[in-house]
Parts: sequence; C-alpha cells; structure tokens
Amino acid sequence: MPIAWRKGVRSCTQHPIGNFISYDKLSPTFRAFTSSITEIQVPQNIQEAFKYPKWKAAVDEEVRALEKNGTWEITDLPRGKKPVGCKWIFTVKYKADGNVDRYKARLVAKGFTQSYGIDYQETFAPVAKLNTVRVLLSLAANLDWSLHQLDVKNAFLNGDLEEEVYMDIPAGLETTSNFNKVCRLRKSLYGLKQSPRAWFERFTKVVKGYGFVQCQSDHTLFVKHFPEGKLAIIIVYVDDIILTGDHEEKIDLLKKLLTKEFEIKDLGNLKYFLGMEIARSKKGIAVSQRKYVLDLLNETGMLGCKPAETPMDTTVKLEESDGSAPVDKGRYQRLVGKLIYLSHTRPDIGFSVSVVSQFMNNPTEKHMTAVIRILRYLKMTPGKGLLSKNNK
Repeated sequence: MPIAWRKGVRSCTQHPIGNFISYDKLSPTFRAFTSSITEIQVPQNIQEAFKYPKWKAAVDEEVRALEKNGTWEITDLPRGKKPVGCKWIFTVKYKADGNVDRYKARLVAKGFTQSYGIDYQETFAPVAKLNTVRVLLSLAANLDWSLHQLDVKNAFLNGDLEEEVYMDIPAGLETTSNFNKVCRLRKSLYGLKQSPRAWFERFTKVVKGYGFVQCQSDHTLFVKHFPEGKLAIIIVYVDDIILTGDHEEKIDLLKKLLTKEFEIKDLGNLKYFLGMEIARSKKGIAVSQRKYVLDLLNETGMLGCKPAETPMDTTVKLEESDGSAPVDKGRYQRLVGKLIYLSHTRPDIGFSVSVVSQFMNNPTEKHMTAVIRILRYLKMTPGKGLLSKNNK
C-alpha cells in the first residue's frame, strides 16, 4: 500500500486537482454556487460557539424555536427514570448564489442511550429512494416540468411524542433555577430514535389532507391529479422536499398551505439534493456529485494523486485470500460504502465498486489498492454524472 495512503496525507503536487475541474461551461449563478459549497470552520462545542457572535445568535435562534414549539418542560427526574443526553451540532447553510445564508445550530438528543420499550417503541420511517428521485428528474426534463425545493425548518420538532422521555439540560442553558432538573420532552427532537417516524406521520397526515395520494412503491412520494388532467408531485427526504408537476398554480398554492402548517423555507429551483448537484439547461437536467467526489478525495488524502484513465486494472484478479496483509476493515467498509452511494450518479464505476464490495469481511492490501484505483479514476473525472435529455 502506498506510504502516503497509510499516513492519510498525499503531498504529490505533480497532478493538482485544479487541472481536472472546470467551471467554464456553467452559468455565472451556478458557478458561484458550486464553487462556494466548501468548508467554513464550525465550532465543535457550545463553548466555542459562544466565542463568535454569529454562532451565538444561531444558538439563541434554536432555543427560541424550541421554546416556542413547547418542546419540553423543566421538571424533576422521576425515580427509576434515566435521562438521555444531548449535544449541539453546527452547520452552515448556503444561498443559491453560493453566499452564506445562515449559521445553523441544532440541538440533538443522544438517542443511542434510549431503551426499547421504555422511552421508544416503533422507529421506522421511510426515506426517498434515489431511484425514485432519478426517475422524477428524468420526467421533469422530458416533460419540461419545473423543480422546486423546500426546506422544513426544525422538521422533527413538529412530531408529537407519545412516550415519556426525559433529557439532560442542554449545555449552555444551565441556570441555578434548573440545577439538578431535567427536560420532560413533549415534542420529538433530532436524535431521538422515534423522531423520524413521528415527523413523517405528521407530514403524511397533512399532505393527505390536501388530497394527495401516497405512492405504494415509494411511500415518500405523493401525487395529486386535478380535473383538468394536470398533476402535482411531492417527494420528501426527512426535511427536504421536492415539488414538481405541470400545474404551477396548484404548486404555488401547495407551498402556501404547507407554510401554514410548518415553518417552510422556499429554496427556489432545485440545485442541491442529497449530495447531488442538479444543473438545468435547454438540453436537459445534469446530475453530478462533484463536491462529494472532491470531499472523498480530500478525506483520503488523494487530491494530489496521479489520476487513472480506468476505474479497474483488468490485469489484476481479486480473490478472497490473496496472501497480502489485511487492512483496517472499518475504513475499507466506509470507503466502499461511499463509493456505492456515488455509483447512483456514476454508472461508470458501478462494476468496479460491485467487485471491491465483495471483500468487505476480510479486506487486504490488494483489495484496498483496487479501491485506490477507483479513487484515482474519480480524480480524472470528478464532475461526470447523468444527463436527462429534454426530448421536446
């Protein structure tokens, strides 16, 4: 295995990543967007956040939303009950033009400390299938439908909590009045095992109330047919919503109706969804995971590696027991898992990924070298993706 890989850093500069990325064919707006969804340093804990006014304001905004929603009430911990912990997560949200929209602080419960049958029951909640999203994009391209994206602010807080759950006082909110007390949760919170289910049940109930029919092959897809022969479609992935169809008036009305039920933010035309970058032109809709690829190369220290023209070495046959030294199983599985997700928009690596995924149990250096080969190929073509042509 290359020394640079083992160290996690690659110092090679003979093949800079800039040689393989081009923004020339992008519109000015989309160019600004794709070049700006990069890294901004975020705090790792509440103490760091309080040092910066923008992050402190984000924490205050989250606390106000939680209190306004009646998420909890302060009380003593009943005998025999154990509270779940919680932590703050910080992220940066971007506008469509690539500029920073807002700094987001989110309070997340440590759901891994919950006990089945005591403070949670059912947890399953469906999420949109990527194949459904791809079909929807293809339909929109062929039928010239618009694609709108909505974001539900604090989506999980809209779910009603049926179980009796207690949580520690969040860091940064401790006072003398709540010393040795806990939060009795009345609404679901991010991180709780039952939160996704509670939120999706609430969303489904609201959407069905507007006359939409839930699809049986993908329960996150909702369709409504109108008397004039037109239709509107909703697909939801946790708190991200895509709206499309050929009835713009009804789509606009739906946005207003959803805004009455939830705190909705209209993100405009669909540009970024589940790590996929969506660009539209007269030719159709192009979908790529350029940022995802660059983040993967950066994470593995492969940004400066020598690119490969093919994703697999056809002269090498991979076998279960090849005599080479074993490698870190967890790291191998994580890398291959990320490549599997990437193959949804990169069918050119599909076969290679299916081969290396056969050795998840006992990976060796030879298997890892094959994974590195795929990464080197991605370095050559980070922006490749799918194009759904407009056949009109």
